[in-house]
Amino acid sequence: MRPPSIPVAPVSAVVHRHRDDAELLSDLRSILLRAPQVNLHRLRRHDERLAASLDGITVGGELGRRACVAALQTPSRGSVFAASVCAIEGQDAALFETLLAAAEAAPAVRAGLVSAMGWVPGPCLRGVGRALLDSPNAFRRDMGLAACAMHQVDPGAVLDAAVADFAAPVRAVVVAGILGRVDLLQVCLARLAHASPDEQFEAACATLALGDREASVSHLFRIAKARHPNQAAALALLLKVLSPEQGDSVLESLAQDGEQARLLVRAVGAAGDPYYLPWLVRQMNDPALARLAGESLTLIVGLDLGGAGMESLPPAEFEPGPNDDPEDDNVAMDEDEGLPWPDLEKVAAWLHLNGHRFPARTRCFMGEPLSVPHCVRVLRHGHQRQRIAAAQYLCLLQPGTKLFPTSARARRQQRWLDEMGA
Repeated sequence: MRPPSIPVAPVSAVVHRHRDDAELLSDLRSILLRAPQVNLHRLRRHDERLAASLDGITVGGELGRRACVAALQTPSRGSVFAASVCAIEGQDAALFETLLAAAEAAPAVRAGLVSAMGWVPGPCLRGVGRALLDSPNAFRRDMGLAACAMHQVDPGAVLDAAVADFAAPVRAVVVAGILGRVDLLQVCLARLAHASPDEQFEAACATLALGDREASVSHLFRIAKARHPNQAAALALLLKVLSPEQGDSVLESLAQDGEQARLLVRAVGAAGDPYYLPWLVRQMNDPALARLAGESLTLIVGLDLGGAGMESLPPAEFEPGPNDDPEDDNVAMDEDEGLPWPDLEKVAAWLHLNGHRFPARTRCFMGEPLSVPHCVRVLRHGHQRQRIAAAQYLCLLQPGTKLFPTSARARRQQRWLDEMGA
């Protein structure tokens, strides 16, 4: 006869290690979501590691809760994420109230709370989400709307009222764009006209997704021409809807500024016009632009440089990011980490043989003309930056389409793609 099993009390050091790992993996996930080398399969593997650490906190029971609360003494994005998942899944109303107050007071850690609401299963948010949406507090309503958007749930009349409230933040307009609420386009356009400078970019993105091609384009033009924090994002979105001739004008204007070379290379990839392929190959002569030019070429023709054997070694003089020299003031990270170094001769030879497949003055994305089925395939098989572009294209091709959440938990994304027939 086997002796009865004896429950083993969770060891404090182990629970604290799970908490620390969850914080670290959460922060790393926020980087992977826009990393050039990360596909959905790799994201799922990372998510499984993060889920295991969060499960370790849950198994710790009260000890896990106390570990999360202790980390909030110096709140960070990762500590707020871990504690929020613990509070929501454990239906810990008191801890969730503490986290809401912390996120409202410190916008820098707000992303942790929002990310946690996107991470947890939808059923865990039913009571929480309803309470947030019904709250008289504008910040809490915004959090409720953000949760709905991440789970692709339309809050209905609550969203209608929030979009029409000109005194409220622009979050409701953003959510309307994400959820494809074309019936709210005119109200969203009115909100765009009265938006503050800090809110105009997000509002313009939303109205563009809902089908507007006038006011939103005008606002994006203005942002794309200025040294604005959202300049690159505005350019990438704008060039997806402009004709090749209109795109030429934007790119030529950008080329006049010698300090915007990287932005220009990135913008050419977003424009998708094969006319610029020879120019992109020439940029591969410059080590500062080579990898970025390779990524832009891939966005147009779909060529996987590493998989096709067209990757080379870094130049001998290349130094990837900060070094160990305490006397060196250069602490900048390598912006193109994860991108392959293109082999210039091989890429040029490939383009010579295959360039005829990509006629100039047509918009190409990942090797094919734009189409809904092709964009869905990129969502399934592409890397994160490519997947983000594919999700945007689906909305632009069919206004009223919900913006596919490429930052959602990977297994949830796979389920949604299965439902789309991808």
